[in-house]
Amino acid sequence: MGCRGVRRERFGILGGLFDPIHYGHLTIAEQAREELDLTRVLFVPAGQPVHRDAAQASAEDRITMIELAIVDNPMFMVSRQEVDRGEPSYMADTLEALALNASKPNLMLIVSAETVALMPTTWRGMDRILDLAQVAVVSREGYPDIESAWLDEHFPGRSDRFLLLRSSRLGHSSTDIRARVAAGRSIRYLAPPAVAAYIEENHLYGA
Repeated sequence: MGCRGVRRERFGILGGLFDPIHYGHLTIAEQAREELDLTRVLFVPAGQPVHRDAAQASAEDRITMIELAIVDNPMFMVSRQEVDRGEPSYMADTLEALALNASKPNLMLIVSAETVALMPTTWRGMDRILDLAQVAVVSREGYPDIESAWLDEHFPGRSDRFLLLRSSRLGHSSTDIRARVAAGRSIRYLAPPAVAAYIEENHLYGA
């Protein structure tokens, strides 16, 4: 009698500055975890971003805030992959390193509709990314949803590597949170209490 194969783990990869992490990030991660039946979600803070300005908070502060935000969810983990690399953060390199994990997980890159719209023109190594991972696209408040026809046009022959998730549309923004902190305004219900306390105690973003 033959043995059934062991199901490979499925890792969701959620990258970004997380400057700071907020409830929007956590909601996206949880809804993707549930819909895609992910074993875990890895939060991968960028070390040296290539598509946006550098983070205002240090890498260590951003990692600590992620750890505080996810402490109650055993399915969530933080990865230092890009922070410790000491080079510009390219997702193709990150996925390649994660694919070498001993469990050889299936990788699901979780991105917003805003980010996918930039992929054809600004992301390096898209073919390699699509070889290494499927791309799960979540909705973003203020941006149109990505449609199958758009994927066929911009990723001919590879659109099957994308999954369109209809996630909650939350208007949370790290930029808005930083501005509110700098103005002395409340970020309650925008970021987890432990993150808000850490920002205040460490005088981040002008607190």
